[in-house]
Amino acid sequence: MFKSYLKATLRSLWKNKTYSFLNIFGLAIGIVCASVIFLWVEDEVNFDDVHVKKDRLYAVMNNSYYGGDIRTFGSTPGLTGPAIKAEIPGIVNSCRMTDYSPSLLVRTGDKAVYASGRYVDASFFDMFTIPFLEGSSSVAFRDLYSIVISQRTALKFFGQDKNVVGRRIMVDNQQEYVVTGVMKDNPENSSFRFEWVAPFDIYFQQHREQLSVWTNSSPLTYVELAPNVAPDVVNGRLHGFLQQKVKEATNRLFLFNMNDWHLYGTFKNGEQAGGRITYVRMFSLLAWIILLIACINFMNLSTARSEKRAREVGVRKVMGANKKGLIAQFIGEAILMAALGCILALLILVIVLPAASALVGKTLAIGLDKPVHITALIVITLFCGIAAGSYPALYLSSFNPVVVLKGIGFKIGGAGFIRKGLVVLQFTISIVLIISTVIIYQQISHVKSRDIGFRKERLLSIDLKGKMLNNYPGIRQELLNTGMIESVALSDHPTLYDGNNTSGLKWAGKPENSNILISTRLASPGFISTMGMELVDGKDFNEGSADSTGIIITSSLATKMGEGSAVGKKIEMPLGQGSSMFLTVVGVVKDYVYGNMYSTPDPVLFYNMPQFANVMYLRMKAAARPEDAVVAIERVITSANPGYPFEYTFVDDQFNNMFQTEMLINRLSRVFALLAVIISCLGLFGLAAYTAERRTREIGIRKVLGASVAGITTLLSKEFLRLVLIACGVAFPFAWWAMSVWLQQYPYRVSVHWWVFLLAGLAAVVISLITISFQSVRAALMNPVKSLRSE
Repeated sequence: MFKSYLKATLRSLWKNKTYSFLNIFGLAIGIVCASVIFLWVEDEVNFDDVHVKKDRLYAVMNNSYYGGDIRTFGSTPGLTGPAIKAEIPGIVNSCRMTDYSPSLLVRTGDKAVYASGRYVDASFFDMFTIPFLEGSSSVAFRDLYSIVISQRTALKFFGQDKNVVGRRIMVDNQQEYVVTGVMKDNPENSSFRFEWVAPFDIYFQQHREQLSVWTNSSPLTYVELAPNVAPDVVNGRLHGFLQQKVKEATNRLFLFNMNDWHLYGTFKNGEQAGGRITYVRMFSLLAWIILLIACINFMNLSTARSEKRAREVGVRKVMGANKKGLIAQFIGEAILMAALGCILALLILVIVLPAASALVGKTLAIGLDKPVHITALIVITLFCGIAAGSYPALYLSSFNPVVVLKGIGFKIGGAGFIRKGLVVLQFTISIVLIISTVIIYQQISHVKSRDIGFRKERLLSIDLKGKMLNNYPGIRQELLNTGMIESVALSDHPTLYDGNNTSGLKWAGKPENSNILISTRLASPGFISTMGMELVDGKDFNEGSADSTGIIITSSLATKMGEGSAVGKKIEMPLGQGSSMFLTVVGVVKDYVYGNMYSTPDPVLFYNMPQFANVMYLRMKAAARPEDAVVAIERVITSANPGYPFEYTFVDDQFNNMFQTEMLINRLSRVFALLAVIISCLGLFGLAAYTAERRTREIGIRKVLGASVAGITTLLSKEFLRLVLIACGVAFPFAWWAMSVWLQQYPYRVSVHWWVFLLAGLAAVVISLITISFQSVRAALMNPVKSLRSE
C-alpha cells in the first residue's frame, strides 16, 4: 500500500512539475526564513547560558527617586558588595566590576595595542563560568598588578606561544603587569566579553575617595545566592540597606536575575518593562506567519487542482480505498513535499547563512550536530506538511466516486471560498509587513534627523592617552596650525552618552524636598562652540580662566531656576559634612540630546574643569577633506604623545551605532516583508496559471467572438485583484493598530500617515497585477483554434 501511494505521489509531482516546483520552492523559502529567525531567537534566549550558576547570579540594581519619577541604574556605592555579603544571610558571594570597559595601551616587546577590559574582584572567577586555558583562577589575583587576558588577546600578543603565564606586559607605558592566566573567549551571546580583567583593588586605589563613601555610586555589583534561597527574602533586606548606612538616602537596592539581563533589561518607573524579548516574540511570530504563508500556497494549489485529481480519487474509492487511506495519502504527499522543501532549504541556507549572519549581526550556524536543530527541522517539516495537506486531504477524500466517474461534476463552491480566503490572508499579512517596514524606517529616520542640539558632522572624538592631557595646550595650537581644524576642546565624557549625575543641588526658589536629577560634565573653554551647541544666554568659559565656580547650564535647568535670566544666579553644591560650594551661572545653552535618543534629556551642568578631561573633540573646517585632516591630526598627536597608537572616532558614527537594535529590526522587516510578498506571489502565479488553464475553452470561444487581449486579461485578472483589495481593507486597520502600539514605546516618535497605507496598497495591487498578468496575457494570446481543437 505504501509503495502504491509513493508511486502515485511521485507520479503526481512529476506530472505537475510547475505546480510542484512552486510548492516546493515556496516552502523552501518559508523554511529558510523561519530557520534564520529561529537561529537568531535561539541565540537570544540562550544568552549567558555559558554560566553554570546563572539561576543564582544577580546584579544589584539601584532605584533612585526624583520627584515621583523612579530611575533604575546599575551603579552602586563602592562598598556595597563586601557589605551585603557580610551582613545579609543568603548571599554567599559578591563581586564588584567597573561600569565601563577602559581601553588601555598594552605593550609587549614591539607590539602595542589598545585592549578593553574590566577591573573585577577575585570572586568574579568563582561566580561566573570563566574557563582558564592557562593558569588558575584561584591564584590569578594573588598579587596586585596581575592581569588575566583572553584567548584572542594572548594570540594577538604572543602568537602560538602556549607558555603565557608569567610573561610581563606594560600597561599605559606606566605600570608593569604579570599575566597570571589566559581565559577562554566567551561566546558572542555572553554579557561578559573582555580582552582582559585585572584586580578591582587597582581601581579602588585610584578612586579611593569616591568609592569609600555611601553617597556616591559607581561600580557594578553582582551577588551569588545560596541554593534554595528565595530572592524575595534577600530583596527584603536590600530594600532599606542604604538607609542603614546613610539616613537621608532615598535609593533602594534590589536583585536582577542574570536570566533577565539580556531580554528583560528595560526598566520603567522602577519596574521591569520588557526589552529585547519584545523583538524575540515579534520575530518568532513572524517566522510562523511566513511558514503559514508558504503552506497556504500548497493548500490553494491542491484544492484548485481538485478537478484534475477527482477521477483518481473516484477510481481509488471504487477499488476499495477508504477515506482514512486517502487522507493519509494526501497528507503523506504534503509531508513529502515539505521534506523536499526542507532539503532544498538546507541547501539554500548553506549559501545564504554568511549573508544572514551579517544581516543580524550574529554568527549563525545550522548546527545539524545539535539534536535540538534536527528536532526543529522535523517539527517544521511536519508542521508544514500537516498544516498544508490537511484541508486538501479532507476535501479530495470527500468526493463521491459515482458522481466523479459519471462526469456529472461536483460542487467546488466551498473550496473556492476557502481558497479565496487564504489568498486574502496571504496578502493581508504581506501588506501588514509592507506597512510595518515603512513605518519602522520612518521612525528610525525621524529620530536620526532629530535636532540633537549640537552638530555631530565633521566632529572627531579622541580618548586622551598618555601625556595628551598634560600637553593639551601645545597639541591644541598645533592642531589649529594645520589649517584643517576649526576648534578643539576637552570633556570628561563622550557627549552622546550618559555621564555623571547628581540630585543634591540647591538654588533660590527651589521647592523643598524636590529631587531633580542633573547630569554633570567637566569641560574646557571652547567646548560649547566646538560641539556646535547654541548659546542662548551669557557666555562660554573664558580661555585661560581657571575659575571652577563659573558654570554653564542647559535651558531646561535655567527654566527650573525660575523666571528671568539664569545668568548670575547661584547654585549651591553640598560637599559633605555640612559644607557647600556656591557656583555662578555664566551661560545657558540650548538643551541637547544624549543617552536615550528617543527621550527628553535631563538638565546638564558644565563645570570649567578641563584638568579632569578624558576626551578631546576636534571640529574640522568645512573646506578640509576628512582623510587629509585625519592624517594631519595623527601627525600632531603621535608627535606630542609618542608610544601611543593613534585612534579616533567620528561622532556621527557614534550616533549611528546608538540605533543598532532599531537598524536590525528595520533590516529584518524589509527582508522578510519582501520574502513574504514573493511567497504570496508564487501562490498567486500558480493560481492564475491554473485558472487560465481551466478556462482555456472559454477564452478560445471569447476570442472567436471578437474579445480583445486586453478584455480577456481584465476578465482573468479582476477576480484576483478584488481579493487583493479585500486584503487591503483587512490589513489597513490591523497595521494601524499594531504600529500605533509599537510606537508607544518611543517618547519621541513619528505619526502614522495615511499615505503609507495608500502606498502599501498600491504596491500590493501592482505586484499582484504583474504576477497575474503574465499568465493572463499568455492565455489571451493563445491561438483559439488550438485551444478549441484540444477540447
